Amino acid sequence: ALVCALFVPGAQKLHAADERPNVIIIYADDLGWGDLGCYGNPSIRTPNLDAMASHGMRFTDFYSAAEVCTPSRAALLTGRYPIRSGMCHDKFRVLRNNSLGGLPKDEQTLPALLKTKGYATGCIGKWHLGHRPEHLPPNHGFDFYFGMPFSNDMMPAPDAPKGRAKIFEENNDYWRTPLIRGIEVVEEKPDQRQLTRRYTEESIAFIKAHQERPFFLYLAHTFPHVPLFASANFRGKSRGGIYGDVVEEIDWSVGRILEELRERGLEKKTLVIFSSDNGPWTLFDNHGGSAGPLREGKGSTWEGGMRVPGIFQWSGTIPEGVVQQRMASTMDVFTTVVKLAGAELPNDRPIDGADISLILFGKAECPAHEPFFYYRGAQLFAARLGEWKAHFITQGGYGT
Repeated sequence: ALVCALFVPGAQKLHAADERPNVIIIYADDLGWGDLGCYGNPSIRTPNLDAMASHGMRFTDFYSAAEVCTPSRAALLTGRYPIRSGMCHDKFRVLRNNSLGGLPKDEQTLPALLKTKGYATGCIGKWHLGHRPEHLPPNHGFDFYFGMPFSNDMMPAPDAPKGRAKIFEENNDYWRTPLIRGIEVVEEKPDQRQLTRRYTEESIAFIKAHQERPFFLYLAHTFPHVPLFASANFRGKSRGGIYGDVVEEIDWSVGRILEELRERGLEKKTLVIFSSDNGPWTLFDNHGGSAGPLREGKGSTWEGGMRVPGIFQWSGTIPEGVVQQRMASTMDVFTTVVKLAGAELPNDRPIDGADISLILFGKAECPAHEPFFYYRGAQLFAARLGEWKAHFITQGGYGT
C-alpha cells in the first residue's frame, strides 16, 4: 500500500509562510530508476546522491509526466501534462534540431512565476523546448542560460559513421550540438567530455552571484543520454563501465553543489530536488541504464519508462532518511515550489500538479493524489490510481 511518512516531533520545523526557499532542480537525462546506489544499483557509486537521500526524502513512486525528453521537460516547468501545451507528438514525440516550434509563449513557466516574487532564475544544461531564439530559456522566465538547446546526439558531424557505430565509439569529433549563452551560440563544437564539469562550475557561479536573494536554479544535465562522455577524472573509473563513469561524475556534481550551499550557509535555506526526465535508454545496451526491477525503459509507459528517481533535501525542514512510498510526479514540483515561494498559480488554465509540501514536511495528513495518466505522445496509454494501474495500450520501449 502507499503510505505517508510520519512527522517526527521536534526533529523538523514546518515551513513558515514568510520563508521563501532557494530552489535547485537537478535533472538528469535518461537516468533509470535503478541507476543510483540508494535505489539499489550494485556497481555505480553515488555517495553524494545517497547522502542526499539519507539527509532528506527519497520517493519510490516518483514519475516523469512523459517517457521522452521534450514533453517531460515541458511538464516539469509548467505543471501540466504536455498534451495541454502541445509539447507532444505521436510520431516523433521530441523536438529535433530542425524543428520550428517550441514551448508556447503563453505557457506560464515556473521561473516566470518565481520572478514575480523576486527570484533570480538560471537555467544551465539541456533545454530541448525549442532552439530558435524566441523559444530559448531567456524568453521563458530565465534571467540566465548556458547549455545545449537539444540532445547531444542531434547534430552528428558530416563525416560521422552511420547508425549506432558513432554512439559506441565515444568520439567527440562526431558531434556538433552547440553551446549557447543567453540566446547566442558561443561554441559550435564543444568538448562533451567537459560538459558536466562546466555545468557544475556555471551552477556554482550562479549560486555565488545570487546568494543574497532568493534564487531558482534549473540544472539539466546533458547525460547520461548517449553519446556518453566523461572527464579524465572519471573516465574508466566505474565498475559500471562508461555509463557508470558518466553517472558517477553527475554524482560528483551534486556533491559540489551541496558543498557550496553548506559553505555559504545556504543549506537550510535551499530546497534541492534530484530527478530524471524519463527512464533508461535500454536500446543502447551497456551505454544505457537500468530501471531496476521495473519493466522496460525510455519511450515506454510501462513503469521503467516513467518512474524515475525522486530525491528531496531541505535541511531542517524535510525529515531525514525517509523512504516515501506516496506517489508523486515532476508536475507536483511545479505546484509545490510556486506555493513555497508565495507566488500565485495561474487561474486561467488547468494545472495538473499537486502541492506535496505536507508530504515533504512529514505530515501524517497527506492529501489524496489524483489519478496519474501515462501519455505516449498525444495518446493515453495507461492510468494509475493508488495501487492500481490500468493499461489501455501496451508497447515496447523507444523506437517501437
